[in-house]
Amino acid sequence: MPKLNNLKRCFDMVEWKKLGEVCEIKGRIGFRGYTRDDQVIQGEGAISLSPGNISDGVLCYDTCTYITWSKYEESPEIMVQDGDIILCKTASVGKVARVNHLPEKATINPQLVLIKNIEINPQFLYYVLADNPFQSRIKGLAGVGSVPNVSQAKLASISIPVPSLSEQTRIVGILDTFTASIENLKQQIAQRRKQYDHYRDQLLDLEGKEGVEMKRLKEVFDTRNGYTPSTTNSLFWEGGTIPWFKMEDIRDNGRILNDSNLHITPRAIKGKGLFKSNSIILATSATIGEHALITVDHLCNQRFTNFFPKKDYMAKIDMKFIYYYMFIIDEWCRQHINQGGFASVDMIGLYNLFIPIPSLAEQQRIVSILDTFEASIANLEQQLAQREKQYEYYRNKLLTFE
Repeated sequence: MPKLNNLKRCFDMVEWKKLGEVCEIKGRIGFRGYTRDDQVIQGEGAISLSPGNISDGVLCYDTCTYITWSKYEESPEIMVQDGDIILCKTASVGKVARVNHLPEKATINPQLVLIKNIEINPQFLYYVLADNPFQSRIKGLAGVGSVPNVSQAKLASISIPVPSLSEQTRIVGILDTFTASIENLKQQIAQRRKQYDHYRDQLLDLEGKEGVEMKRLKEVFDTRNGYTPSTTNSLFWEGGTIPWFKMEDIRDNGRILNDSNLHITPRAIKGKGLFKSNSIILATSATIGEHALITVDHLCNQRFTNFFPKKDYMAKIDMKFIYYYMFIIDEWCRQHINQGGFASVDMIGLYNLFIPIPSLAEQQRIVSILDTFEASIANLEQQLAQREKQYEYYRNKLLTFE
């Protein structure tokens, strides 16, 4: 990483120009829009880029819409080239990416503008457009309607800093080093996850192996459904200390949890009482195929089913082993959904699924291996979060000229 002891610059050497003065901003003209009839399959037309192709400032081509060659050729001013910048002007206003390694001929859909014929360092301009001050300005111009939108004229009127070309190059060099380091960490994480998934599936493929019992889920676990206490009754919520889990807890804090975002009071408990610590919650409706290991007594909402070992199996299973096996159960759930007014898992099929029960020692051996993988991934993710935080800090410092 570069050493950044001196971030001071001579602000007198910085010009402020309208965005439209340093580039051309092109969009799809209204009468040249397209309908479903203009869409074709890959190989029969050109890519039509959309906001969905932008992910963390990078263009992704895994899923693309294609339009006919005639519709593509109708608007030569928005034919995309490597080095251009695309920017979202409506809905996801401000999403931006630099075009590199374009795999096929491409154009843009009406939600985007194409920034081309750039007269300053294109990568410097990309960093300016992605930085917080510009993002705040464009979102302010977009308004707060049901579908935020900023016109090309307003976009062209936004002022941006233009230091000397040598200063632009210096800033780009520093920020490129950060982004390359971030991308390298992301690739390491993706590779480690791929290895982890491979070994997890291999280690958990236990059917038919010596000393392994195959038991139905309903034989091994007691199950209960979660519920939501009335949100209009303050006695159930105010001052609550009992963890009450919902899907957001998994999204926010991971899959091994000892506390929740929301809490309830003892008055909200009904029926058989709290779910016991060291149990699994599995999403069996709505967002299906997610699970977590909960290490405290708790309750959860009705989207989850709770799994706790029956008395005869308490000494035979390691719940961390079950936690890892639940990733296989997750995939089964996603493939066995009852489609109706509300998506839900085929519960009869789920309860009758066979799971392997190897010896406790073998369960613990598998857990140890998979824990090592998870710790390695967590370490890389921590490095990534730190590097991204550094990048944001230095980008803001380097691009602040006021």
